[in-house]
Amino acid sequence: MEQFWESELVNHAANYGVAILCTLVFLAIFELVTKYNNWEEIKNGNMAVAMATGGKIFGILNIFRYSILHNDSLFVMIGWGIFGFFLLLIAYFIFEFLTPKFNVDEEIGKGNRAVGFISMVISVGLSYVIGAGIM
Repeated sequence: MEQFWESELVNHAANYGVAILCTLVFLAIFELVTKYNNWEEIKNGNMAVAMATGGKIFGILNIFRYSILHNDSLFVMIGWGIFGFFLLLIAYFIFEFLTPKFNVDEEIGKGNRAVGFISMVISVGLSYVIGAGIM
């Protein structure tokens, strides 16, 4: 039975499952901090929200990619994933703070694709920076 738990296939399935589960939890947290309903806006065709949400999904999963590559333990991988998510969340608030001429959430909610695109690029770009620091 011990060989089963040490199998590469089981390890891969565990990493996959944990990454998906954490992504869902982290997206729920992002949903709480945004002023719009992500999935309702996407359903209605709001491309700005789709880009911003897609960037968050890519960013979260890219951080988990780095974490899986550099850690053998599932718990250490989860720890780095949580840490990386909170760094992305902080970046989201910094982006909002550094744009005093307009409200990022409101603009994305109104369908401003330019703001949605920048939000996506920030999430994706910072996920590589965060991932590079994972050991």
